[in-house]
Parts: sequence; C-alpha cells; structure tokens
Amino acid sequence: MVTAAVGSGWLALTSPNTVDDITEVWSLPGSRATLVAMRDAGLVLPRNDPRQYDDLADEWWRPDGVFAMLHWLARARAALVPPATRPGALLVDLGCGAGLLAPHLAGKGYRHVGVDLTRSALAQAAAHGVTAVNGDATAVPLVDGCADVVAAGELLEHVPDWRAAVAEACRLLRPGGLLVLDTLNDTALARLVAVRIAERLPTVPRGIHDPGLFVDDRELVAECARHGVDLKVRGVRPGVPGLLRWLARQVRGAATPAGQAPRIVPTGSRAVLYQGHGRRDG
Repeated sequence: MVTAAVGSGWLALTSPNTVDDITEVWSLPGSRATLVAMRDAGLVLPRNDPRQYDDLADEWWRPDGVFAMLHWLARARAALVPPATRPGALLVDLGCGAGLLAPHLAGKGYRHVGVDLTRSALAQAAAHGVTAVNGDATAVPLVDGCADVVAAGELLEHVPDWRAAVAEACRLLRPGGLLVLDTLNDTALARLVAVRIAERLPTVPRGIHDPGLFVDDRELVAECARHGVDLKVRGVRPGVPGLLRWLARQVRGAATPAGQAPRIVPTGSRAVLYQGHGRRDG
C-alpha cells in the first residue's frame, strides 16, 4: 500500500517492502521547448541548472555521448553492491537520471527505485526497469529505513545542500544497510580538471557542474558518521589506456565496441574524483 499527498509533492511508503505503486508526484518547471527558446534568444542557463538535462535527454543511453563517463562510473558503483541477502530487498538510487545503474544490478536481487528531479530522464529509467519517483534528493518521499542499499552516484556535487542529501540517504537505510556513492572533491585540482579542462572537450556539456558545490571528502566522511554510517573513501579515475583509446575513437568518429569502454580504477589520490561505501550502524 502507498499513501501520497500529491498536492504537497510527498509520497511515502507505509511498508518498506511494498513499492509497486510508486508514481511521479511532482516535476521541475521547464521543458526542452523552453530551453531551446532560451538558447535561441541568446540566454544561458546558470551552472548546474537541472533543466539542462531535458535538453540532453537523447544523450543518456549513448555510450559515447556526453554522459559516457556516467556509464563508466555506474559500472564501478554497481561493483560495490553485493547480491541481496533477503527477498524484497530495496535499492534506492538517488539522482538516478535515466537509470544507467540498472543494467549493472541485473541478477543481484534488488527492487530498483530511482529518485530524480528530471521527468524526461525518469521516463527512460522506467523503460529500463526502474521504479521512478519524481522528487528531490534532499526530501525523498520514502519512509525511514526502507532501503537495503542507497546509491548516490554523481549526485552530491549537484545538490545545493549536500549535507541534507546525505542525511536523507542515511535516513533511508535499514540498520546494516549499505551506502555507495561517488562525487567530485572540493579542491583546486578538481575544479581545474572537471570544469576548466573538461568543459573545453566536445563530449562535456558546458555548465554541467558548479565548482562551488564540490564536496570535501573529509567533511563527507564526518557528515556520514554523524548519521551512523562509517564511510570509507578512495580516489578513482578512468584507466589511462582505455581512456586514451576512447579519446582516439572520438577523434575518428568511431563507436566504442561492446565491452571496451574505459574502466574506472582506484588511484592513490582523492583530489579529483572519489568513491565511498559504508554501512549504517545496527
């Protein structure tokens, strides 16, 4: 059974194991038509404006498109998720986008619930088997302790109040539940690499990140601890040989053969991109 107060934009599960009727409950104003009109008028969206994802809706499932690295990160994130240990196990995917995590969870035994602001992305996520919830990662319309796993991939650096998103992620976890995430560090090197350099490449949308929202890894660990999650973090990056081959194919206009996308690998530095995982007390 599900209860929802649609007028206020909230939806809550009355049972952590009953999610069949989750539906979209509210949406962000703006549409692709609006974005095109703004662009034609010479207007530019602010950095990190969620409406840009409507304009990029056709890019989500292109393995060599502007979201290519999100595919690589999704595979690496899913590798941190063990098989479910109980029937009806629930994985809540905060900032799920178009559901890029879904193929990598196949066979692990979870019901995959995705939460995102962008309706155009959620429609694609639903087509890939994700139960879609149109909502805010800082006010998730699901009950406390409903999730065996919460994933927050490439989310925190897009949230104006990342601490609120962390609090929500931890609130959703059952005792012993697992939090997995990846994000950009609040360092000069991350701002150089992820904004000044990356946005000069044709495969990275300009304005996709606001460097003022990047998340210090030590502060994130401390914030998770406040909410009962012992988060372990490590630096990650694309493997260099695979990345160079991918860039060479981009220059030639060649598609990436199946199974040959760059892989995300651990690195000794957390200064740019890092990955975290930890379990809630209990």
